[in-house]
Amino acid sequence: MTHKTIKPGGTFVLEPRRLSKASAELRARGFGEITLPPSTEKAEAQAARCTDCGVPFCQNACPLHNNIPDWLRLSAEHEAREAWRIASLTSTMPEICGRICPQDRLCEGACTLNQSGWEAVTIGSVEAWLGDQAFENGWVEPIRPAVERREGVGVVGAGPAGLAAADRLRSQGYQVTVYDRHDRAGGLLIYGIPGFKLEKRVVQRRVDRLIDGGVRFVLDCEVGRDVSLTELRQRHDAVLLAMGVYQPRILSAPGRGPDSTVAALSYLTHQNRRDLGDAEGDGWHEARGKRVVVIGGGDTAMDCVRTAVRQGAASVTCLYRRDRDNMPGSAREVVNAEEEGVRFEWLAAPKALLSQADQVVGVRAARMALTEPRTGERADIVPVPDSDFDIPADIVIEALGFSPEPFAAHEPDLRLREDGTIRVGSVSFATSLPGVYAAGDAVRGASLVVWAVREGQDAAAEIDRYLMSRTEEVAA
Repeated sequence: MTHKTIKPGGTFVLEPRRLSKASAELRARGFGEITLPPSTEKAEAQAARCTDCGVPFCQNACPLHNNIPDWLRLSAEHEAREAWRIASLTSTMPEICGRICPQDRLCEGACTLNQSGWEAVTIGSVEAWLGDQAFENGWVEPIRPAVERREGVGVVGAGPAGLAAADRLRSQGYQVTVYDRHDRAGGLLIYGIPGFKLEKRVVQRRVDRLIDGGVRFVLDCEVGRDVSLTELRQRHDAVLLAMGVYQPRILSAPGRGPDSTVAALSYLTHQNRRDLGDAEGDGWHEARGKRVVVIGGGDTAMDCVRTAVRQGAASVTCLYRRDRDNMPGSAREVVNAEEEGVRFEWLAAPKALLSQADQVVGVRAARMALTEPRTGERADIVPVPDSDFDIPADIVIEALGFSPEPFAAHEPDLRLREDGTIRVGSVSFATSLPGVYAAGDAVRGASLVVWAVREGQDAAAEIDRYLMSRTEEVAA
């Protein structure tokens, strides 16, 4: 059913959103993106659903404060190129955020249509469509600084924060060098997020644009192993630390041995390397024909269970200690996982791993209950007495989140917070070391890609102010 409502200047269409996805049976056979690209007609029709409300709740809910109503209106009016220009003003990678942001918790969750009993405008799908149109039609402007500056900036980490900062700094004319421990640029965009959410070509074309614009990448280079921060400070006029957080949190339970579980990121990285065409390495994880149990309830856990399905697992179970409503991962991803055959054990926490002859054979879990939450706080969980049950398993994947690596071990003057993240100024992104800045997960802890992009962009602006002030001091 289509409903038309009059607004100044014409009409707009309100209809329940329909994100076209490949069938669960078909998409479980491969690692291509599951959302089918909309036609121009469908993208414009979806954009036209925006009510252009007086208060742009969607924009306020977006960490980047994207001008969403403006580029939706332009898209609806057949002005996709101008819409892309507006989208690019606030974001260095709209086509990536459009694919992987949990829009149901951000812009789409705040959409006025949601509050009115209608499904939200599919903002993410329109944003991704705009990006694809831009690259396909040559609308993406190359980085060509108006003025070349002599100052150099070293960026540690080629993930979303580092790439966003490199884009903005190079656009200002700085000589930018990005250092990364991996053999490809992209960080978690390449190695952590599965192809069915973000195909790697989408990331690579962003990296290629940076290279074409003069950004230099030094790969297979880990700070603290191959080069020290002291050396980077000597090479560059400013340094940005944007290396993310990669230390996996581990399960504390009886029966856990050194080889009884698989770290989520290790599991995802191996599959992403397969998709990129890398030769199979020793110890790479494969779920084909096996019973898989994933412990955790975030987006990384969803990536793992859906990867296991595509690898041909005999069964896939997600074990999470809270209920569906209190799950930190995207509700959209849970639905996708269920459609693909994943079984969820809600309100269930692992108690022990079960093994035979050094081989894990199952997980013993206990049922949990939620307490009445205190005002402004999350409900606690308590075990239900005599509720233990066993889940058969051949592979147990730990998706319990990430912690910062011990970066201060080789930089004792770099001030950290108690949780190991880097301490920075409240708005400056400046660390305790002069000329050294930090942004993204290295500062926030494990968070969303869109927040990493926002902080990378903001940190670049602060570095620009710092270097400009130094130039003015010298001139004076």
